[in-house]
Amino acid sequence: MSRFLLKISFDGTAYHGWQVQNNAVTIQEIMCNALSGILKTKTAVTGCSRTDAGVHAKEFYCHFDSTSNMSEIAYIKALNSVLPNDISVLDCKLVPDDFHARYNAKGKNYIYNFYDAETPDPFLSRYSYTVHNKINVDLMNDFCKEIIGTYDFAGFSSSKRTVEDTVRTVYDCSASREGNIVTLSITANGFLYNMVRIISGTALSVSNGKINPKNTKEILLSLDRDLAGPTLAAKGLFLNKVIY
Repeated sequence: MSRFLLKISFDGTAYHGWQVQNNAVTIQEIMCNALSGILKTKTAVTGCSRTDAGVHAKEFYCHFDSTSNMSEIAYIKALNSVLPNDISVLDCKLVPDDFHARYNAKGKNYIYNFYDAETPDPFLSRYSYTVHNKINVDLMNDFCKEIIGTYDFAGFSSSKRTVEDTVRTVYDCSASREGNIVTLSITANGFLYNMVRIISGTALSVSNGKINPKNTKEILLSLDRDLAGPTLAAKGLFLNKVIY
């Protein structure tokens, strides 16, 4: 039995996240079915993270075990020949038997895209959150600086979270502009349910003047979800990089 690590990318628009669900189509289900069909045996696939419905990934990792003598290149070609166009296998490599796509990850980088032009763009609206007024990137960065560090992020997560430990370390957080696209980037050792979407919503509220960035520490320490900004739509969120 050998363990393989897949690097994949996907457009999450048509899927209810990564994790298999009984009543919805997910990325994990598609990957399991594809591998099971290729290997002619039921094959489980374990992902590096759970993602919300509609969230995209530029870089996502998952592992599986197999007794087949197929090469890494053969897996890439075989999977890409049967997967839908919105899921792509970018790489495959043999890893130690005890490697785990989720537990060996030391951190992840997410990005959230905003689009703030006066007129909508049909080619960008699928992958960004449209804002009808100019975003103040400087104010966003004032907020971003305040959440870097180790804190209890309970106030920046949904009550639907399933973990008890809500302390996370944010290594880096910043906002930048390229034309009409503003991108918020955040790197941490882990993320809570809806954490990035709430942080993005709070950054937008800071830009709009609804929240003073000087009050960020107060919001963090209060652990009060009501003090943070809204949970933004999933379509602007990308898992950008996984750190091993």
